[in-house]
Amino acid sequence: MVRGKTQMRRIENATSRQVTFSKRRNGLLKKAFELSVLCEADVALIIFSSTGKLCEFASSSMQATVERFQRHTRETHHLERSLPHHHDQADQAATLLKGIESLEVSKRKLLGQGLGSSSYEELQQIQQQLQRSLAHVRATKHEVYKEQIDQLKEKEKYLAAENEKLAKKYLVQLEPRQSLTQVGEVSPYLETSLTFDVETDLFIGPPKSRSK
Repeated sequence: MVRGKTQMRRIENATSRQVTFSKRRNGLLKKAFELSVLCEADVALIIFSSTGKLCEFASSSMQATVERFQRHTRETHHLERSLPHHHDQADQAATLLKGIESLEVSKRKLLGQGLGSSSYEELQQIQQQLQRSLAHVRATKHEVYKEQIDQLKEKEKYLAAENEKLAKKYLVQLEPRQSLTQVGEVSPYLETSLTFDVETDLFIGPPKSRSK
């Protein structure tokens, strides 16, 4: 005799419902026991009947198994909440990596490398970018050159002022020496006026003959 397929719906007859509950409960408890013994699993089974009667099975300790289940539930819930944040970080890292790769490609093209796969429009854009960069470099160079000239002019003014100070200081130190030199000099007039005539018996010329 072929056994018919049981329909998954509530059994209306109370007696049949109770009999079915008892059979299925015993079978479930047996399967839980076999699972714990054969597979060395930590099994905890809790069943409440429609009348509120409790039936339970635990391979070790019901309380320890329930606490373990609660810890696992909290950890799983925390992990699920943190997963979107990790996904966002992974997406940001992937975006940054793509940006870096794109910059590296652009850098190589600006250096004249890897241009074989570039289209005419891309080459034209690279040329325009290089022209703008060259203009910016020239403008910056002109500004730096102008600043250096201004600095040299300021330095020239400073050196000129220092030179003028040194010259004045030298002249101040030279004036007392000139005064002492003027006091020690004797005028030619004084030298002439101090000349005296002195008569002597000295005769310059041939000797005179003496009379006998």
